[in-house]
Amino acid sequence: MDRFVVSRGHSEGYHPERRHALWLSTVLICCSLTASAQKITQGGDTSAPFSTRATHLLGFANAKNNSTGTLSVQDDWLQFQQNGKPGTQVKIGSVRDVFLGGESKQVGGLPMTLGKAAAPFGGGRAVSLFAHKKYDTLTLEYVDADEGIHGAIFQLTKGQGELVKNELIAQGVTINSRKDQSTKESATEAKHENK
Repeated sequence: MDRFVVSRGHSEGYHPERRHALWLSTVLICCSLTASAQKITQGGDTSAPFSTRATHLLGFANAKNNSTGTLSVQDDWLQFQQNGKPGTQVKIGSVRDVFLGGESKQVGGLPMTLGKAAAPFGGGRAVSLFAHKKYDTLTLEYVDADEGIHGAIFQLTKGQGELVKNELIAQGVTINSRKDQSTKESATEAKHENK
């Protein structure tokens, strides 16, 4: 088995500049392809319904409390549909106000709690830092057909509450001059942290 071996240092065909240029051009091509794909998806049909996963905490008629489903804005209706059940709808024109808040929830249940208790030297505190998940709470105030004022509260993943609120504003919902709960809480927290 005769093999011809040439070290990289003595090879005339090895050029590190070419390798870097090839790598850079590959990255640029991939970035340009993803950028053009994003433009295509954003330029699609603007009348498509907006929907997101949500948990109905309370308030909508005919919807069970603490049930998960899909919250969607379609045509002139705000609809919450539980998995496999008919949806509950409210006309967007009857929505009087939208409030947005934030919430943090500890995840892991009993096994996580036992693990924190068993961690030596206060290690459970460090685990607690990573065992929380943040949520948005979306509260709607709306008027029914009999002019009665009602409210509904939904729990959404972080960032989705703002998207639903913006979609409702785009559909014509006017929001009172009051600020959202989340902005008040963050300003209060910042004031207490500076002391």
